[in-house]
Amino acid sequence: MDNVFKELGQRISGLRDACGYTQEEMAEALNLELSVYQEYEENGKNIPISVVYEIANKCGVDFTEIMTGVKAKLNTYHVVRSGQGRAIDRYPGYSFEDLAFRFSGKIMQPLLVTLDPSEEKAAPVTHPGQEFNYVLSGTVAVLIDGKELVLGAGDSIYFNPELPHGQYCVGNRSAVFLTVISE
Repeated sequence: MDNVFKELGQRISGLRDACGYTQEEMAEALNLELSVYQEYEENGKNIPISVVYEIANKCGVDFTEIMTGVKAKLNTYHVVRSGQGRAIDRYPGYSFEDLAFRFSGKIMQPLLVTLDPSEEKAAPVTHPGQEFNYVLSGTVAVLIDGKELVLGAGDSIYFNPELPHGQYCVGNRSAVFLTVISE
């Protein structure tokens, strides 16, 4: 049983490293004494479930992924609205700085995409991997599996692109978004 707790501590430590946080920064964010946080990482014992949940939210991973060590499968999508720091769907918010950790495969070069105003909706496409779009300006409608989500500047969406999807500009001015795709 001690091994299970130790592995939990190791997963938390690895996640913190991957997200670029020091132990001091994580302890402060969780409002914990540094020595208490270090003990959680050291052996994983007596760590409250609520703290594990907070770590999952801070690092943007699924709670069960930390608890079990099994990577959560992204089988839908989530939207993070600018300034709200939460997801519209059932997945927690992801910060752009942590994308490298989120994506399980190799990350393609980020692309800046400009969409001109159009009355036509995008033809749906699919491809493997995972995709992240961050709207820099204008308004972008994202079609995913028959659902339409309208995003404005500062909004982002992260989804499984094996679902049929496409993006098109909404409004009278061009829209610009950053897209990152993992293999």
